[in-house]
Amino acid sequence: MTYKVEKVRPYETETSKKEQVEAMFDEIAPKYDKLNGVLSLGIDNYWRREAVKALKPFRPERILDVATGTGDFAILLQKILKPKQIIGIDISEGMMDVGREKVEQREMEHVISFERQDCAALTFPDNSFDAVTASFGVRNFEDIDKSFSEVLRVLKPGGVFLFLELTTPEVTPMKQLYGLYSKYIMPVLSDTMATEQRAYEYLPESISAFPQGREMMLILKKNGFTRIRLRRFTLGITTLYIAEKK
Repeated sequence: MTYKVEKVRPYETETSKKEQVEAMFDEIAPKYDKLNGVLSLGIDNYWRREAVKALKPFRPERILDVATGTGDFAILLQKILKPKQIIGIDISEGMMDVGREKVEQREMEHVISFERQDCAALTFPDNSFDAVTASFGVRNFEDIDKSFSEVLRVLKPGGVFLFLELTTPEVTPMKQLYGLYSKYIMPVLSDTMATEQRAYEYLPESISAFPQGREMMLILKKNGFTRIRLRRFTLGITTLYIAEKK
């Protein structure tokens, strides 16, 4: 099945979504962390911490962080959970290069490593990880079903898939305020910081097209996950999804 968000691409070219997303993130990598904090008004740190807390009861020792970007979530996982190994994967070497520098500065190389991999075609053996995580990356998948199937495959039985994703608020007045923010304020902020404009036009477009709430839970169920639940943050701006492998 094809989902609407899979057709939302950063650029108007004939190349695949995967290639366009890779090019976009390579371009904005040096400014990504700073701009991300500005656009979220700093609340993204709270969302990530709450997500890591939700993973704590599972006590994962080996974690795969999908769409790891500049490694912020992987670093937070190490700080709070202290697992034996975290592998961060992404299709953007530019983003991971920033992440590698941060990991080296924090002397976490013995735990956190990075690999260029596509979530839809992972090279890891079956039943390899206690947990798979993703922080604001699922929207960028070219094939959600194939990626979720791969996540399920590499998870150990009893393992957990946990991901955060930006969503469209459904409650008044946050719904209206968010609409104004994404349409008018977000582009101005990205332009002020001299960032590629199209990258942050793509952001609200992909958010609005992304399956959310019950629809996403049904997609997870269709792909073999069980014990699926969600938690909304900041009146629905972000949603945490948690699903397990039987």
